[in-house]
Amino acid sequence: MVIEHAPLEDELGDVLEKAMRCAELDETELGSRAGVPAEKIRDAWDYRYDFTADETLRLARELGLNEIGVVALASGRYPLPAIGGLPFCLYPLRTPHGIGVANAYIVADCGSQRGILFDTGADPEALRRVWPANIRHLDAIFITHPETEHLAGLADVQRRFGPVPVFGPVDSAISGAVALQEGSRMKLGIFDVETLATPGHAEAHNCYVVRAAGMPGGRSLLVSGDILFAGSIGGAYFCSERLKKHVKRLLELPADTAVAPGHGPLTTIQNECTYNPFVF
Repeated sequence: MVIEHAPLEDELGDVLEKAMRCAELDETELGSRAGVPAEKIRDAWDYRYDFTADETLRLARELGLNEIGVVALASGRYPLPAIGGLPFCLYPLRTPHGIGVANAYIVADCGSQRGILFDTGADPEALRRVWPANIRHLDAIFITHPETEHLAGLADVQRRFGPVPVFGPVDSAISGAVALQEGSRMKLGIFDVETLATPGHAEAHNCYVVRAAGMPGGRSLLVSGDILFAGSIGGAYFCSERLKKHVKRLLELPADTAVAPGHGPLTTIQNECTYNPFVF
């Protein structure tokens, strides 16, 4: 399995801003409740941190966040697990997006030249540069949601690999894509791909659970799109209540499930249950 490191998608200020949006609080009201000057909170949004340890804890408590994870982020020491034990190969394809990265993924039977692609990256040329040389055929493409950084490489991939079936969320308006509803299951080679409909970050959003067929006890992979990240969650641009509902749902998957998010590094359900600030 190929593993590449990536920076966390969110810093402490991003987490506070997302939590405030979910709680429908502005910096003045949060600051008043937590006894923290509002200007300090605004500075954190701009990645200038001047919180005391007590202020960090008070902010976490007022926002209902996991204090262990918030403290870890504040110290720059958010733990990340070693990823191993998957019964197939996983290729993270990281393309620049803003100051971070957007992730696409290929899963393949190790040693095979065939794979399944999840999302298509933020830039076609960047995706070409990180494409594994041994993957020369695609059996399917699954899109988590129709935002540019997860969809930009689709047309180029289709030109390179010929007719490849494309699947995405219901009402995603992705040209040529077959809509997959909650609970849809598809067998492709050794892989079983289950669809979880997870609106919240976007109105049309799916996550996908990937298992190796014939290995019922084997470790599975969650392609989580922009719902669950290492150390954070996606922004609640569509519906905060649905987003929180689906974060909780994902965290109820088996603890050893590997998580491949749309941004940031790989993680596991167990790691996020322990450390993610948004353990609702």
